[in-house]
Amino acid sequence: MNFFEHQDIARRNSRLLVGLFLLLVFVLIVITNLLVAGLLWFGDDYNVYAGSAGVSGFLSHLSWARFGTIGLGISATITLVVLVKWWQLSTGGKVVAESMGGTRILPQTSSAVERRCLNVVEELSLAANMPVPAVYVLRDERGINAFAAGLSPADAVVAVTQGTLEHLKRSELEGVIAHEFSHILHGDMRLNIRLAAMLKGITFVGDVGQLILRSGMHRRLGSSKNKDSGPPLMVVGLGLLVIGWCGGMVAGFLKAAVGRQKEYLADASAVQFTRNPDSIADALKVIGGYVPGTLVHAARAVEMSHIFFGQITHSLWQVFATHPPLDARIRRLDPGWNGQFIERKVEHYKSPQPAPADATQDLLKTATVTATVLAASAALGTPTSSPQTPAAAAGTAPMPSEPAAAKTDVEDTDRDLEQQTAVNNHLPMALVAQSREPLGANALVFALLLSREPDHAQVQLTLVRDSGVLGLEELVFTLAPAVHALPAPKRLPLLELCLPSLKAVSLPQYRVFKNTLLAIVRADKNTELYEWCMFQLVRHYLDPEFVKVKASRPRYRNLQKVAYHLRVALSVLAHEGSGSSEQVFNLATDELGLKELHILPRDQCNVALFSKAVHALADCYPLIKPAVLKAMAMAAGADGLLSGTEREIIASMAAVMDAPLPRALDADFAEEIIYS
Repeated sequence: MNFFEHQDIARRNSRLLVGLFLLLVFVLIVITNLLVAGLLWFGDDYNVYAGSAGVSGFLSHLSWARFGTIGLGISATITLVVLVKWWQLSTGGKVVAESMGGTRILPQTSSAVERRCLNVVEELSLAANMPVPAVYVLRDERGINAFAAGLSPADAVVAVTQGTLEHLKRSELEGVIAHEFSHILHGDMRLNIRLAAMLKGITFVGDVGQLILRSGMHRRLGSSKNKDSGPPLMVVGLGLLVIGWCGGMVAGFLKAAVGRQKEYLADASAVQFTRNPDSIADALKVIGGYVPGTLVHAARAVEMSHIFFGQITHSLWQVFATHPPLDARIRRLDPGWNGQFIERKVEHYKSPQPAPADATQDLLKTATVTATVLAASAALGTPTSSPQTPAAAAGTAPMPSEPAAAKTDVEDTDRDLEQQTAVNNHLPMALVAQSREPLGANALVFALLLSREPDHAQVQLTLVRDSGVLGLEELVFTLAPAVHALPAPKRLPLLELCLPSLKAVSLPQYRVFKNTLLAIVRADKNTELYEWCMFQLVRHYLDPEFVKVKASRPRYRNLQKVAYHLRVALSVLAHEGSGSSEQVFNLATDELGLKELHILPRDQCNVALFSKAVHALADCYPLIKPAVLKAMAMAAGADGLLSGTEREIIASMAAVMDAPLPRALDADFAEEIIYS
């Protein structure tokens, strides 16, 4: 499955959607002009001096001046509504999730089913070569449903209903989450948000008509001096209401047509992620035998119905359904299906509301004991046991009210969440446990950038102390030896594990964290390439969670337009890598068809120039980005060795370019990596 090809298709579909939207707006302007002309012509029957009747009288009320005025008014109104809606939805996936009543699942949750969900999301993130997105739960929804929201992988979130958590087995949950991951990688989320904004602009005309209609009725029931203006006002309101209703019908048909094809593609991609067609097929079969189905009752769910895993309301006509029929989706995944759904006993439950543990107090209590374990595990270089935080210990036993479907597979997943994550990422378990708490995640990121020179490290620790976070300096000092003992290829997975916890902090806390991180990088007044890579990864994946970020826009259709920037990036990779710099550079340029490029001298490959080059490459069209990253990974690993520095360079570039890592850098390639 070529995700970048589908991103390019999504971009073209987005242009088609804009064209259809403009056509629909033009039709609304024409209908509104006809409505106004009809009202004026109808009023002539009460005016003995009008002297106009028949078709000629109706046509006399049509003019280019009036058409332009009405068109400008409608266009300006719809444009304003679309821009406001786009601004609301583009502030990040968390805004969409929270607007529908979603609650973030924190890493230190005490709920077994929530911990299982986090574990599934982490595993699929590793398979998809992308950072772990924040996970939300719609606690009041019994239907089995889910959605992904955000403009890019950097600000993406995954949300599931409580019914999904409680009623699906682990393999079925993997299928649903994998379906949502494919929407993220296909670039469907931007298209979904654009579609929602445009639909709001169209239906807003009907909202205005309804408002005018109510105002006209109020006038009729009010004073006698307003009764004369009541009927014309009500006719205008009724006309706008009908226009809005017709526009909404067409827009609904458009939304359904776009949504159904995306769902088929996402189902197929989920099989690629899980390598198990039964996972998502069984989830769909469970939905078919489940009374609440995929229904969602959140107030704003209807306008965002096209982003969900399943149909959120009953559809009278399939032509307006945003999702394909359930049996059609199942038969594409399981052609031999016998037509029988999976039925399970529906248990009525009251879900617990887990309260996050106090990360600061928990970590300060265990920091001393953890230091000993860290030293031992770092020396061995293998995952080991570590004292659990109170939050982790609380999550090892399932709640009595949990259904049997959730209990069947929770024992071997949630109880050992940290241990399984540690094994998957080849990290000491004690470091993984610290990454689950915001304070520990802060400390780990700072420790990754802490200098090995005592004098410089002391200056950096002073900056950490000046941040004013109680106990943070001591924790950084405690974790630093174990972090420094990690081989280079293990630093990036550790950083990625910290991101979900860092996303859970407040805006003031994030500002303190980012300012402190920047001060640590600049402490010696010389930004190294490794520091730039780490900072770019943190900034790119955390900034969209807290501040408005301007996304890159496709500007360059071919590599010739970014040849110089590509030369800089490839030269940096060649000089910093483990192989021959000339050989690495030439292999990459040959792969890209740019044999005329020559490697830059090492003294011209500074961090500032590299940063500028990477941000320019981020403006390439979707199909160009994978070619660049694939060529870099292929050239760097041509000798069978891929150093940690090379992986960090390519990973940071992929982050800035909003592109998943190439397959050469995934877990299947780990055996060929030199731990240096």
